[in-house]
Amino acid sequence: MKPQTASDGTQSSLAGRVLVVTGLSGAGRSTALKALEDMNCEAVDNLPIRLMSTLIQQGPAAGRGLAIGVDVRTRDFAAEAFAQEIEALRARVSTPIELVFLDCANDVIARRYTETRRTHPMASDRPLADGIAAERRLLSPLLDGADVVIDTSHTNIHEFGRLLRDRLVGVSAGEANVLVTSFAYRNGVPRDADLVIDVRFLRNPHYDPELRPKTGRDADVGAYISEDPDFETFFERLTDLLALLLPRFNEEGKSYLTIAIGCTGGQHRSVYVAEKLKDWIAARTTQVDVRHRELLFEAETKGMAS
Repeated sequence: MKPQTASDGTQSSLAGRVLVVTGLSGAGRSTALKALEDMNCEAVDNLPIRLMSTLIQQGPAAGRGLAIGVDVRTRDFAAEAFAQEIEALRARVSTPIELVFLDCANDVIARRYTETRRTHPMASDRPLADGIAAERRLLSPLLDGADVVIDTSHTNIHEFGRLLRDRLVGVSAGEANVLVTSFAYRNGVPRDADLVIDVRFLRNPHYDPELRPKTGRDADVGAYISEDPDFETFFERLTDLLALLLPRFNEEGKSYLTIAIGCTGGQHRSVYVAEKLKDWIAARTTQVDVRHRELLFEAETKGMAS
């Protein structure tokens, strides 16, 4: 199905921006470019590097953004040289150039290629796992230098479109766009997380039969968690840390910051803390959003099955 069309606010916020989209094969680059087209970006895929430089210097069309897809299949591709070219272009042109890297767990990429029976671009003459590992090593300079890293391991096409908007829309100069996300440790730590906070020490509503089917967004679940004798001290010290870090991230010019809050199932404790932390950050900056990875994935799965 086609990703949801963005609002006018999304379209206007991407106007005049250049997004270079790269990452691991199978992580969703083509899907990202289609979603960005729906956000009023002109999307170009696998343009030779020498032509990409010319296109970026021309800049986006009036009122639109420009999204360029690049991967290991691109002619003249070499990760370190490509990263250096991006830096050189940033010094030559006034248009903001943002490098977006799509990451994904190796086992998820392997499953996607197996299910679609496609050949991985670096595994034509070697086992699939070896090809994925080789590509990850090759692309490590781009991952290290990326402005935005998005982990697609636990997303489907609909949630991926929302995640792109969360990360790319509404960014103001001099102020980091903060995404607070809850997750379940049993499904893995988000690969795009900048800060990871483990809240598995808090009282667990899962063991209360009345609270088990609910989520951290429900008031009685929140009350149960906040009654933990260490909760108030924990949250105070967490916000003290962020009060120090957020201004420093802004001073360093960091455009995006992902704070991941994890518990066992990603339903109760992490959701409640993520919501409470989002409210605390929102009182100090308008650049914050919240995402509940497991709740979104479960909702989408139920919706597709119905």
